[in-house]
Amino acid sequence: MNQFRPARVAFLVLLLAGAAGLLGCRPSRPEPPDARQIGDDTKKGQQQQQQQKEDVKPFVMTDELETPFIFWGGDVATYLANGGETTQAGSHFHKHGLKLKLTRTDDFSKQIEQYKEGKSPFLRGTMSMLGQAAEDLCADDRTRPVVFLQLTWSAGDHVVARPTCKTLNDLKGKKIALQKDGPHVGILNDMLQTAGLTWKDVEVVYTDDVTGDKGPAEKFRKDGGIDACFVVTPDMAALTGGPEATGGGEGTTVKGARVLVSTKDMLRSIADVYACRKDFYDKHKDVVEKFAAGYLKATEELLAAKKETKAAQKPTAKYKQALEAARKMFGDDARTDDDADGLISDAVFVGLPGNYAFFKNQGNLGGFAHKRRAALDLADSLGAKRRREFDAAELEYAEIKKIGELAAVVKPPRESRFGDKLKERNTLYHFEVYFDGGQHVFPAAQYGKDFQRAVEQASLFGNAVVSIRGHANPAGVTQAMRKSVLDAGLAKERGGEYFLKNDMPVDLNDIRQLADLVKQGNLTGTRLTLGPESWTYGEWLAELDRLSLRRAEEVRKAVLAYASEKGYQLDESQIKYDSVGGYEPVFPYAGVDEEDDRARGSKNRRVEFRIVTVAPEGRRFAEAEDF
Repeated sequence: MNQFRPARVAFLVLLLAGAAGLLGCRPSRPEPPDARQIGDDTKKGQQQQQQQKEDVKPFVMTDELETPFIFWGGDVATYLANGGETTQAGSHFHKHGLKLKLTRTDDFSKQIEQYKEGKSPFLRGTMSMLGQAAEDLCADDRTRPVVFLQLTWSAGDHVVARPTCKTLNDLKGKKIALQKDGPHVGILNDMLQTAGLTWKDVEVVYTDDVTGDKGPAEKFRKDGGIDACFVVTPDMAALTGGPEATGGGEGTTVKGARVLVSTKDMLRSIADVYACRKDFYDKHKDVVEKFAAGYLKATEELLAAKKETKAAQKPTAKYKQALEAARKMFGDDARTDDDADGLISDAVFVGLPGNYAFFKNQGNLGGFAHKRRAALDLADSLGAKRRREFDAAELEYAEIKKIGELAAVVKPPRESRFGDKLKERNTLYHFEVYFDGGQHVFPAAQYGKDFQRAVEQASLFGNAVVSIRGHANPAGVTQAMRKSVLDAGLAKERGGEYFLKNDMPVDLNDIRQLADLVKQGNLTGTRLTLGPESWTYGEWLAELDRLSLRRAEEVRKAVLAYASEKGYQLDESQIKYDSVGGYEPVFPYAGVDEEDDRARGSKNRRVEFRIVTVAPEGRRFAEAEDF
């Protein structure tokens, strides 16, 4: 129920923040000033004055800190840590000497106004939203954001599409509706990056709101020319009938509408964070540490209460208190306990281990450095004129654990989350890598870009698997098999189409149907010589299976070796391999000459990298310790 997420990021063109002047050591004997140095210092001082923007005011510490929150399940822990909208006695923030006034501010541009005016030292948004605002906020060093806390990853945002868009491979040229300047902009950017596309490859229809009459779902419902829309959970269910359903056109559903991709699978797309002004961080780092510690303690208690509720199969007293708090903080937008539970369940709280992994683990492709780069690349794509980097706080998580009296281990051992026997559901995206005949070695020097793409997609799609499928070239074998089938009278041609003896149509381009006919006609033992080998049809088909499986296995090993060499954090159980032998060729048959044969064979010999959703059985859903 990721409803009313923050909206509207300001896009302004400003100058980079200034730096403080340097003080040199005083010499033992005074020396006359250098006129050139005086001129340089004067110029530097003028530049520093210019870099302090007129619309930015200094932050002055107050007894009560204005703190924004948004309509999102991750913010429930903030409310619980504070004890309410204002800090209550006995709350975690109160124990740490903090005094906060929580204010719901879903409009990110409004947050930015208050932040720049010095009314609040905090911003509550996503990494992609900070990236879009960075050119403005980093133009004055005082308001340069310092990201100090990751709350959650989203598992409750969805892309609903018509049949014109079955996978991310179909995105090019499509018309897509989404809320302007909200967090879904970042998801679309991740999707385009995955598919190797740019923003120019799609037509975006922007809406003012994330839901309701002015939201993408309503646009999608009214305009049949819109191929896909970004929606929150309630709108997704209304359009499709459910996450695994396809709309039939009855009620609120749209005929043919289904979930194309969800952040439940594309888990590391939306990183919800808190940031503060740099001038505040420099003077009050202790407040930032206590804020993080209090929030993480409330997170641990909330997750413990939810776990106890699941075990008891009914809400415990502690979880009821959390649901009541959520209903109170969100008002009419979360009227029932089910609404509140949906909000909390759509948020994947990362906790203390997740924060350590996000900010400190250099090999984490879903970490701060990688997400910041992606956010700033997005800003560049949308027209930013100057790239400006925001910062990450330098916190010691052992100290945060001590301050918050947290139960979690800072760096827990990582466990495999995907079993060997998984039920595949939907392919979200695929790309192919091609090889020479008989090739079994796949050096990173040649295939490094493909391997990098695979490990990045494994990180982004944290709850899906990357399946490597091997394909072999069957063209010479299948051409001989088709001739044998026709010569034996098992099928006949009429007008370019093929029919069985009973006049039932048969597709001889379908290698499985062709192989079945060979078996039915007792032709499996027919010998065929290709190159130096002379095998029966059955032996050739078995060899293609063996070859493609070996190729897929070797590519998987090469990907894992590449990730290890680069120092990337990767769950090896997420990378699977399989083969289809020669049963899914691009070209079923050989060409008309040797050159054509080589060209066709080069397209058939490949491995296919697929991002695949899987059934819950055999998979453990990502939790805090997985980050």
